[in-house]
Amino acid sequence: MQRRTFLATTATAAALTTLNAPRALRAAAAPARIPLGFLGATYSHGAPKIELAMKSPDWECVGVCDPTPAGREICVKLGAKMISQEELFARAKVVAVESEIRDHAAHALLALRAGKHVHLEKPCAATLADARAVIALAREKKLLVQGGFMWRYHPGFRAIFEAVRQGWLGDVYLVRGFISNSLPAARRVEWAEFSGGSMFELGSHLIDAAVRVLGRPKTITPFVARHGKFDDTLRDNNLAVLEFDRARAVLFNTALQAGSTPQRSFEVLGTKGTATLAPIEPGKLIFNLTDAAGPYKKGPQEISFPAYKRYVDDFTELAAAVRGEQPLTVSLDEELLVAETVLRACGMS
Repeated sequence: MQRRTFLATTATAAALTTLNAPRALRAAAAPARIPLGFLGATYSHGAPKIELAMKSPDWECVGVCDPTPAGREICVKLGAKMISQEELFARAKVVAVESEIRDHAAHALLALRAGKHVHLEKPCAATLADARAVIALAREKKLLVQGGFMWRYHPGFRAIFEAVRQGWLGDVYLVRGFISNSLPAARRVEWAEFSGGSMFELGSHLIDAAVRVLGRPKTITPFVARHGKFDDTLRDNNLAVLEFDRARAVLFNTALQAGSTPQRSFEVLGTKGTATLAPIEPGKLIFNLTDAAGPYKKGPQEISFPAYKRYVDDFTELAAAVRGEQPLTVSLDEELLVAETVLRACGMS
């Protein structure tokens, strides 16, 4: 899939006119809430998504199915109702998979077999076979699958995607990304379960964004390594180079960040200008164009956008898609492309 074709197919009509299209949907009269349940709660994004669903005008949170002690603790803290898997599939129209990574694909398949739309936490699968099985079943049953990448609806990324799609940056020849954290020693064993290490768990956010900009890579070269002085096997200092016809993406990831503020940035360089989002959160976006284009002037300028709250617009768009009001920004084919690229960039496929 070529870059421009990929970007065009991921854009909705609303996205062409606003950087915050899902928010605009909330201005309309509120329809009936959609029954949503959670299969798993222990993934790091699980608790805030459960809390969001419990307060959302779009969703009726029917409960959480997670019998683990950690899952029970999360539900008690949030005041979320705990339910069985049988009740979950009987009551929910949409299932959000927020279990441990090793269970993501298996739980998504359970929900799809039960006839439920799925919000699937990233990474969606640890093998290409599992990723393909999820997408194939969703397609067969005509159900939605939405990947849980937390920056897909970030207004800074949306502005960059639109600028690329409209050609305002010219021909993109380089994407650079950096994402880090200071991973506590107690969690390193958890992440070490996968040979892609912290690139698989954390770096996948950048891989998703790079695919949104450039489409399908021709070749991918992963460099995953264990450089931290810890008594574990976690590959914690990683790099992936994605090659395209006339462009390259270079993505860095490390779990060895010093200090409490992680370094996270994303930059797109084209023949007519650059777009730099650094830091990604809370978000500072600078365009630097050779000539005025679209809403942007010539030269460097900082772009203002609304404060971003993770997950809100993901679930707003998902509700609109379930109601048939608009398609998801990312199609099933594109979800599979992202999953495949993540695995290859982590040396797992």
